[in-house]
Amino acid sequence: MANVSVYNMEGKEVGKIDLNDAVFGVTVNEHLVHMAVVQFLDDRRQGTQKAKTRSEVSGGGRKPWRQKGTGHARQGSTRSPQWTGGGTVFAPTPRDYSFKMNKKEKRAALQSALTDSVNENKLIVLDDLKLDDIKTKDFAKVLENLKISGKALFVLGDNDKNVVCSARNIPAVKTAQTSELNVYDVVNAKTLVITKDAVVKIEEVYA
Repeated sequence: MANVSVYNMEGKEVGKIDLNDAVFGVTVNEHLVHMAVVQFLDDRRQGTQKAKTRSEVSGGGRKPWRQKGTGHARQGSTRSPQWTGGGTVFAPTPRDYSFKMNKKEKRAALQSALTDSVNENKLIVLDDLKLDDIKTKDFAKVLENLKISGKALFVLGDNDKNVVCSARNIPAVKTAQTSELNVYDVVNAKTLVITKDAVVKIEEVYA
């Protein structure tokens, strides 16, 4: 069972916490993590790209010149792909990029991502995260105290409006509740910050 330090908003260590091995100490399955990331990115794709093939562009019904005797190469239509204004070869068509992952696979992928964060020392457990007002500079001060630079994901136990609104103007920072947690955000973050109450909720759901 992993034992990690717990910090307060001033960046001082205030205790230790034991993390459940069923969530934060599993065998990392890189294949499932990769599948979960690809699925997340594919679900964000619109898939509305479209170009016309030679059968869809207008014109080109008549053969431009006779088959033989002109000195030109033979042509059957002015809408062949090699002509200006012609159709596109293997033109892209609208499609759905999404694919299905089983619930057990999704769960295992998230457990693997969380475990990897512990193994790579990317995880910071925060005793509590409360702000009196919506102020970006107050949240930035927390980042400075915790010595966080680069992309960071803050996982909150509840939807604290002051924290969420204070963090949203910082480009490299993203906040999420435990119900919104996904593999892509965990893997993409250089630092994963989880409040103590969020750790309890995650272990209740995914253990």
